[in-house]
Amino acid sequence: MAAYSLLSTLSSPFSRSPNRNPKLPPLSLTSTSKPSFLFPTRKLSLPSLHSLIFNQSKNSSNNNSSNSCIVSSAFDSFFILCTSLALSFSLFVTDVGAASAFVVTPPRKLQSDELATVRLFQENTPSVVYITNLAVRQDAFTLDVLEVPQGSGSGFVWDTDGHIVTNYHVIRGASDLKVTFADQTTYDAKVVGFDQDKDVAVLRVDAPKDKLRPIPIGVSADLLVGQKVYAIGNPFGLDHTLTTGVISGLRREISSAATGRPIQDVIQTDAAINPGNSGGPLLDSSGNLIGINTAIYSPSGANSGVGFSIPVDTVSGIVDQLVKFGKVTRPILGIKFAPDQSVEQLGVSGVLVLDAPANGPAGKALTFSI
Repeated sequence: MAAYSLLSTLSSPFSRSPNRNPKLPPLSLTSTSKPSFLFPTRKLSLPSLHSLIFNQSKNSSNNNSSNSCIVSSAFDSFFILCTSLALSFSLFVTDVGAASAFVVTPPRKLQSDELATVRLFQENTPSVVYITNLAVRQDAFTLDVLEVPQGSGSGFVWDTDGHIVTNYHVIRGASDLKVTFADQTTYDAKVVGFDQDKDVAVLRVDAPKDKLRPIPIGVSADLLVGQKVYAIGNPFGLDHTLTTGVISGLRREISSAATGRPIQDVIQTDAAINPGNSGGPLLDSSGNLIGINTAIYSPSGANSGVGFSIPVDTVSGIVDQLVKFGKVTRPILGIKFAPDQSVEQLGVSGVLVLDAPANGPAGKALTFSI
């Protein structure tokens, strides 16, 4: 057992390193064979050797009693030396076949779908940013004016000119905005424009070109219920968090957080969306942007498996106008019309116009025609 324990200790440096081959033969934990000393002719056990030496020392003591103690001590030392050599020799010839049991198991290989998810996250993470909303507050005791965080959210790089897209409710009421990239570098951001009705805003940062990695823009018109989606954002301040799910529904309608006006054709997903995810991208399995994570339906305020994203087809038109003009212009008729129920009660078809304000498009057109 002493030789076995020593061998295990010596073999550990060779067997635990995956880049080095063991110099010793493998150690067998199940081996029961006794070590053989490989003497060339017949075997001579250690007790017999000891008995022979002892008898010789005893005969010598009868002839020369004055030197008996010295001779006996010399033979005892020789016996100990032989025993030590025999044990050392057995250390190198004992079978150690199971030393491989200590070899570190190589890391488990990822499946193809796991590799695809990892690759998608790694490629798109540099495009996602963390947005901090700062507001000016005055200390009630010292009357000092302080700038404190009042909220945070997510966003993503739109182009190489430094434009960042997010939700309007993420930046609402901010005195200053900070944008933090995946490498933890932070830049001041300026508001380029926003659309309160659709809850979309565009910021701009003066960052080096090598830090601006625009996110790939996809299409939301051909989405199908059941296809996989991926959300990257900063829920509860945990920057660059990935969650996965599927498209649960299409053509949903939600209300704008700023104006209460309806936002149509919204994507419903069960990918975990929590406070802090607002403004972050919703991606398809190819890593293309298909929506902006905007709202959740939850009695508790946390994720309940019902999240909503504004489709990218809607966002693209809004962002283009905000970048070019700083505002969004939509065509309107400028009329007030009666509800459908009133039209049915009157027994008429079509739209029943109640008023056309003079300063609206219809009023101006009516005045011009008269």
